[in-house]
Amino acid sequence: MRRRRLAPLLAVSATATLAPALATSTATAAPAATPSTASSSAATGALDRYVEQKPQWKRCEADSPAELECATIKVPLDYRVPGGQRIDLAISRIKSTAPGKRHGVLFSNPGGPGGRGLYMPLGMQDKLPESAQQKYDLIGFDPRGVGQSSPVSCDLEPEEENWLRPYKEETFDKDVAWARDVANKCKEKAGDALPYFTTRNTARDMDLIRSILGEKKISYVGYSYGTYLGAVYTQLFPGRADRFVLDSAVDPARAWRGMIQWWAEGAQPAYDRWTEWAAERSEKYGLGETPKQVDRTFWDLVAQADEKPIEVDGQPTTGDDIRSGMREAVFSPKYATEGVVELKKAAAGKPASAKKLAAFAGSEGAGTAGAADAAEVPSDNMTASFWAVVCGDNSAAWSRDPESYRQDAIEDKGRYPLYGDFASSIKPCAFWDKSVEPATEVNNKVGSLVVQNEWDSQTPLPSGQALHADLKGSKMITVLGGEGHGVYPNGNACTDGTVTDYLLTGKLPAKDVTCEATADSNAEARTNQKRDVLPGSPLPERF
Repeated sequence: MRRRRLAPLLAVSATATLAPALATSTATAAPAATPSTASSSAATGALDRYVEQKPQWKRCEADSPAELECATIKVPLDYRVPGGQRIDLAISRIKSTAPGKRHGVLFSNPGGPGGRGLYMPLGMQDKLPESAQQKYDLIGFDPRGVGQSSPVSCDLEPEEENWLRPYKEETFDKDVAWARDVANKCKEKAGDALPYFTTRNTARDMDLIRSILGEKKISYVGYSYGTYLGAVYTQLFPGRADRFVLDSAVDPARAWRGMIQWWAEGAQPAYDRWTEWAAERSEKYGLGETPKQVDRTFWDLVAQADEKPIEVDGQPTTGDDIRSGMREAVFSPKYATEGVVELKKAAAGKPASAKKLAAFAGSEGAGTAGAADAAEVPSDNMTASFWAVVCGDNSAAWSRDPESYRQDAIEDKGRYPLYGDFASSIKPCAFWDKSVEPATEVNNKVGSLVVQNEWDSQTPLPSGQALHADLKGSKMITVLGGEGHGVYPNGNACTDGTVTDYLLTGKLPAKDVTCEATADSNAEARTNQKRDVLPGSPLPERF
């Protein structure tokens, strides 16, 4: 997430531009049966004080680049009652490098839910060509409940943040108790505000930022979870969406339990692809001469580690650790093969490369990687804000019967042995309160560009295809052979050129585009690969 600058705001009546957008949002979001829905006229009047805010821009931090400016604005906690409680929203900007060529504003989101976007303009500045930096003021923000935007906390201990728990009969009751405790702690700590940290409200925040900035429309680049946020914005505010790039996409119909389950469903064909790749190179790697033999080599290592953990870089590594790491590793056959070769050495007590074994290293707890870097941000903020969205966006997606999770985990481990039980076992959402609003059905004709690698460990190709189908006005770039999560920009002339051209001209390709992955772009994906802590975690480390 990194650098650049903005021209004088357009002299547009902010109240006039927000009013119709809010009316669209209210009509879409709050059916007649929903209580406390303000009329559009009353809501508009109550929002006047928000629209009239004048952000006090200043340098974000003493050691941050001077061109990155930050400000804090107020937004309603509940847009249905805009005269009620207010919360802080941290926003940032880097102004256009050529005000005379400026087209508008380019918002961005790095993913999550729970990813911080305040410093993302710096990353966009580093990666966008100068022509695009001339076109846009780069706008970042920490979504509500995240980072410096009224951060939510559940007071979770590191072990409580470790949420990807494989199903085991002997530990299932303990896992159910953990899920219930996390839900209860979130409710107790975050209180009445918790139900309003949702994607729909974050989309409304984006539109309020737009109006405060005096813009008629926004352009947007969103990654992973950010694709869902962008899609929800186009659904609530179709007339406000300009040029939307949705990279590594979420299937809206599967938010959110189904998206977690995509991890298992997407990993299994990638695993099969890996066994074939390794078998074809058996002379070099020695994992087996046939896919079946390679498969046996892997599961023998899992069984050995289940019986006695294997020491990997000083960490005891269980069979579950190996399965979990392999889920990501197999999306790059070479990366997975080199890792398993080193794992065999470690299992035999021989010296092994810690770097190549990184995917399989035992984890202290998934939430620790998302620890906050500022004293005012709770250490569990990333995990807490993740659950707020994943559980609060669509409570109907989550069964209230713990036994149903047991059955799903058992069945899905049979279907997807690598990761099925991790994905389908009990989660805190089983004990979450009912969502304040219905789930967002994405089905519109807003023009947008969906970008997707064929082999993506977080949002598999069918997920991107589903979003493309929901956005009737979209075109899609598919990178055949593309590995990794997060495509643009990756040095591939085909993908980078198509996306950049759209951002510069606003013209979508005449038809869907198929690009071939390059060795360099896949190598970069492997370099940036790490053990993600959340579905659709923020973009690779290059941002």
